[in-house]
Amino acid sequence: MTILGLTPFGWVHTIVSLVMLVAGFVVVKDLLHSRVQAGWMAAFLITGVATSATGFGFPFDRLVDSHYVGIISLVVLALSILGLYAFHFAGPWRWIFALGIALAFYFDVFVAIAQLFKKVPALHAMAPTLAEPPFLIAQAVVLAIFVWLFIAVVRRFQPGKPVAA
Repeated sequence: MTILGLTPFGWVHTIVSLVMLVAGFVVVKDLLHSRVQAGWMAAFLITGVATSATGFGFPFDRLVDSHYVGIISLVVLALSILGLYAFHFAGPWRWIFALGIALAFYFDVFVAIAQLFKKVPALHAMAPTLAEPPFLIAQAVVLAIFVWLFIAVVRRFQPGKPVAA
């Protein structure tokens, strides 16, 4: 059974991914202000792990690019979870945590853009194989924004220190 082209499992995966995107905006904004809101962070981490894990629940006969992104994302999220809950930002775990959160968010945005180009007819017409300039330009712009963000969160996330105005 499909609804609007998605199975119930596909809907769960998609909704969890969208929640991760929303939570990602909040937690990354908070990192830029040296804050961690427990509820938003938990929502991001839980949906991040769920998004990557459920990506393996779709039928496949070989690993494809999205699986590799999922594997890398799970490793990055595991390191961020350790940095937050086990090591409490001690030493290098501060920047490992901050960078890991931003990277996990980037991976979800990267895949969301790919899915938009695969599923939205107007975008698909511009880049049917995801190797055409419109898709590559969109991903390059997002990557450039995230490179700035990676640097910014590592520099700015200083829990326990006052934030400069």
